[in-house]
Amino acid sequence: MQALPSDVPCSLLSRWGILFSHPRDFTPVCTTELGRATKLAPEFAKRNVKMIALSIDSVQDHLAWCKDINAYNGEPPVEKLPFPIIDDHKRDLAVKLGMLDPDERDGQGMPVTARVVFIFGPDKKLKLSILYPATTGRNFDELLRVIDSLQLTAYKKVATPVDWKPGDSCMVVPTISEEEAKSLFPKGVFTKDLPSGKKYLRYTPQP
Repeated sequence: MQALPSDVPCSLLSRWGILFSHPRDFTPVCTTELGRATKLAPEFAKRNVKMIALSIDSVQDHLAWCKDINAYNGEPPVEKLPFPIIDDHKRDLAVKLGMLDPDERDGQGMPVTARVVFIFGPDKKLKLSILYPATTGRNFDELLRVIDSLQLTAYKKVATPVDWKPGDSCMVVPTISEEEAKSLFPKGVFTKDLPSGKKYLRYTPQP
């Protein structure tokens, strides 16, 4: 797993962390994204997740843009969001973390940051990365679901199947023997019969 560079702000390192970049301030899709991230900030906090955004714009632009984001959310237009936005106008972090989009450029022909999502665990290691193009806005509700899965599977010997949501049944990982599964999952293990006869689809209620 990739580790964070030493110059990433310390606020990201004490808990789970999500670092997400956007192409530019004062742009339509980015405004809707950070507006949704702002609305969901309490949900991320409940999960012990520190949020931080990044773009190649200046601090002054970030502060002014925050007013637009809050106004978009129907809130007073103040220069504050529930998470910081990194000023990476020199593109130092964007280059180190591979966040630049070679197909999207600013008025000076310089590449801008893509819609990247990095999620880091308390061990400061990368747990998940997602890259979206500039034209596709992210789903921050899905990021919450992903964090729920990452946190569950970090501490329990289960995996989460397709479309899993908190409270749904989980899957017993293949490295767990039948005997060990019985002791680890007292709520029971259900094995789905398959034409191959292999017993690898094993479900258990979320521990």
